[in-house]
Amino acid sequence: MRDITTMLLKQVRRLTHTGISACALLWIAQVHADGMVPDTSVVIVNEANGETAVSVTNTDASLALLHVTIEDIPEDTEPLVFVTPPLARVEASKSQLVRFILQTEKPLLTQRLKRVIFEGIPQGKSAPEAGHARVGVTVRQNLPVILHPAGLAPNRTPWTDLKWSLQEGQLSVRNETPYVVRLAQEVQLLPSGSRAMLPRTYVLPGDHISISTPVKAATQVRIHPATVYGFAVPAYEALLVP
Repeated sequence: MRDITTMLLKQVRRLTHTGISACALLWIAQVHADGMVPDTSVVIVNEANGETAVSVTNTDASLALLHVTIEDIPEDTEPLVFVTPPLARVEASKSQLVRFILQTEKPLLTQRLKRVIFEGIPQGKSAPEAGHARVGVTVRQNLPVILHPAGLAPNRTPWTDLKWSLQEGQLSVRNETPYVVRLAQEVQLLPSGSRAMLPRTYVLPGDHISISTPVKAATQVRIHPATVYGFAVPAYEALLVP
């Protein structure tokens, strides 16, 4: 839930900078948010087990349908995992167990990344009382799914093994490890402090990402990594190598 809270705070700050009034912000804070809330911030499916399960709670005040869908990332569209049940009725304040099952024909060689969406579809909501407006917002939880190969040891700091380089205005990063690395898109080149933006918030195993930057010389790059569960950790400074 910390990821969701951080996202909402960032949205409020962004609205403030764009001139949204205090009254509007107050209205936003009073909007009633319904939704299906999973008990984790990331789904990890270990190949050694073949599957995992996540408990999803209906935080709405009435019955809702839980709709679960797996989404491929653009860089990996191979169907590797499915969910059951994909659709379920969940009473108010009750939970539903959702299973994630691997369906691989060959052993996994590296971690693989997918996304899962938990969406609550309200059923039969009562009308608001006279003179009382009720705004309903259905929250879609979009979480990463990491498929972990059998026999691969856990790595709590995979970002320390990324290879960074700067040459002719091109900042490059290589991931020669079998781990998915999660990090903020914005990085800083040191010692100048100039900023650059990566195209996405993850670096896959085998990835080679290159972006243009006006900086011609730098010695280090400062990144803001996240744990496998998406929680921010202190900034990390990596050497730029030829």
